Amino acid sequence: MKSEKFFSSSEKSAFFCKENLNFAWIKHREMNVQEQVGRYIEGLRLLPRSGRLLVAVSGGADSVCLLHVLLELGYAPECVHCNFHLRGEESLRDEAFVSELCQRLGVRLHVRHFDTKTYAEEHHVGIEMAARQLRYAAFEDLRKERRLDAVCVGHHREDNIETVLLNLVRGTGLRGLCGIQPRQGHVVRPLLCLSKAQILDYLKERGEAFVTDSTNLVDDVARNRIRLDVLPLLRTINAAADENILTCIENLNEAHALYRRAVDDVCAAALDGPSELDIATILRSPSPMAVLHELLSPLGFNRSQIKDILNSIERTGKTFSSPSHRLVINREQLVIEECRQKPSAIGFSDIQQTIVPNAPELIFERDGRNAYFDADLLADKVLTVRAVKPGDRFRPFGMKGTKLVSDMLTDQKLSRFEKEKQRVLCADNEIIWLIGRRAADCYKVTPETQRVLWLRTNMNEA
Repeated sequence: MKSEKFFSSSEKSAFFCKENLNFAWIKHREMNVQEQVGRYIEGLRLLPRSGRLLVAVSGGADSVCLLHVLLELGYAPECVHCNFHLRGEESLRDEAFVSELCQRLGVRLHVRHFDTKTYAEEHHVGIEMAARQLRYAAFEDLRKERRLDAVCVGHHREDNIETVLLNLVRGTGLRGLCGIQPRQGHVVRPLLCLSKAQILDYLKERGEAFVTDSTNLVDDVARNRIRLDVLPLLRTINAAADENILTCIENLNEAHALYRRAVDDVCAAALDGPSELDIATILRSPSPMAVLHELLSPLGFNRSQIKDILNSIERTGKTFSSPSHRLVINREQLVIEECRQKPSAIGFSDIQQTIVPNAPELIFERDGRNAYFDADLLADKVLTVRAVKPGDRFRPFGMKGTKLVSDMLTDQKLSRFEKEKQRVLCADNEIIWLIGRRAADCYKVTPETQRVLWLRTNMNEA
């Protein structure tokens, strides 16, 4: 009888879960760094075997290790070094080190220089965020320019732990607790399966030098304080703190995959159109707040606003604004529109107009986008187009009395945004056409009409 290997439930989970970010099953002692990273890349399909890669090399231990490992695995990468000019001579030292390293290894190097302080001031962001935005924009520009498949950066396990702890104290959601992902767009992180100690041992064994950013050794920024103060303290509470936090991150990633599937289904069902959300569908979900957060946070609405929207869900007409979008509660829907510079009101010249003889064969389209009037009755009138004003009234075609324009728009269940865009055509000061919706009864075509003024618009066209 052939021997058969049996796995415990925990071993099965580690072995078969392709999304396991740390791949517990490849972290055996007998596996060297090169093999471990190779299995990690293969298991998550991070890089094509013949892929054209760009490696971000700062000169620090992590990026130097990354470059060497990828070369050992048979890749032929290009490198990029970003000089942010924040540390004086030290910045120049790092650039010179990376240049010598790439020359020695026969790797093509691209160097990018940035005035980081000026960028931070102009964009009203901190220095750390400015450097991050500048380098990732540079990576993507260079990737496109060189037609490369991926950008490789050197984040490792402790970076992942620090990120999660930093997100936690900032009040993150589930996604923020999932940590750094192995792949985000074209950016991949092949060293997430390694510890800092493994990286340093790897370089020591090969006699490879690296440079140290002195600012990483001072606890004057949040991430450094977590690295230098918080993590060492957690290790005194539990020597296995790092492993346990990584296990928690893996569990949260698995839970997030299920969450994403469920919330994506609800979000899809809630879409009533390109810019309308069905309120009933959202409220029927197990967590309306989570659904609204998924739908609205990408549009710039913050958590406090989303809570207010949920608490005001029955207040038709209430509006909310983010830096890029506006939302209005409109009966059974949430209606969203992108904020744009308000266009100038259309004028009469923007409406197609034709004067035709009145004849029995003339066909009148009563669809709102066409309006017909007695041209001779309007000959001495000044025709203008304007926005709807409070108290505007007119007599719709076929009716004897007048009606408030606002009531007509409400009857047609228009949102506040649609009402704001509505225009009317006036003859002198009298409304004769709710443009795109309804013509007035005055100046209508009768059997006595000799010439017909035919007006057409694409406004409100479905």
